[in-house]
Amino acid sequence: MKKNLVLVHGYLGGSAQWAQQVTLLSQHFNLVTLDLPGFGLNQTMESPQSIKGYAEYVFGQLDHLGIEYFHLLGHSMGGMIVQEMVAIAPSRIDHLILYGTGPIGMLPNRFETIQESKRRVTADGAQATGCRIAATWFIKGEQATQYNVCAELAEKASLQASLAGLNAMEPWSGESYLTQIKSPTLVIWGDGDRTYQWSQPEQLWRNIVAAQLAVMPGCAHAAHLEKPHLFNQLLMDFFQL
Repeated sequence: MKKNLVLVHGYLGGSAQWAQQVTLLSQHFNLVTLDLPGFGLNQTMESPQSIKGYAEYVFGQLDHLGIEYFHLLGHSMGGMIVQEMVAIAPSRIDHLILYGTGPIGMLPNRFETIQESKRRVTADGAQATGCRIAATWFIKGEQATQYNVCAELAEKASLQASLAGLNAMEPWSGESYLTQIKSPTLVIWGDGDRTYQWSQPEQLWRNIVAAQLAVMPGCAHAAHLEKPHLFNQLLMDFFQL
């Protein structure tokens, strides 16, 4: 029987961002790709105002599907959400993948502060801000071949969700729980990531007991879209497939 693998997207993302992974992963896992409230296919839903609120939403969806135990991958804000999930119910999570993320929600040394992003969302609108931020996720910016995938998803995010996600991240911290994570863990980071600077994945890697580290060269925050074959191979190696 296939094991369950749950993919949790990040801020301004959605389930559609995993298209480069779905075909391969579905051969080996019962794959669950979620859309968080206010994002992607759930853009009309009201978004929680806390990382814990998102974590509880994901648990609720899995409970509805009758999924008790699972591997768990979180990207960006989704990485914060899955860290929160491990803190809430560690016995339910088997392997853990923390991708393009960190334990500090205020995002030190990000390309712009959380406060600046809030100001720009309010001043410029959710769609314009989403497209602008999505460009920072790629080494080649708007010229990246997969930029439109992220830009189209970012444009779907509601104004409420765009602000709520930032409000949820800013005060959150998972630092105190890192040493308690016992799941086999893979930390994936693109060496050109402008959202989560090296100090963030380094802290995950050095403090989670069973953590392995994979640094993807020549990639930014959307490494799974920039170099999907390398990203997919890292997952296969981690799961020993």
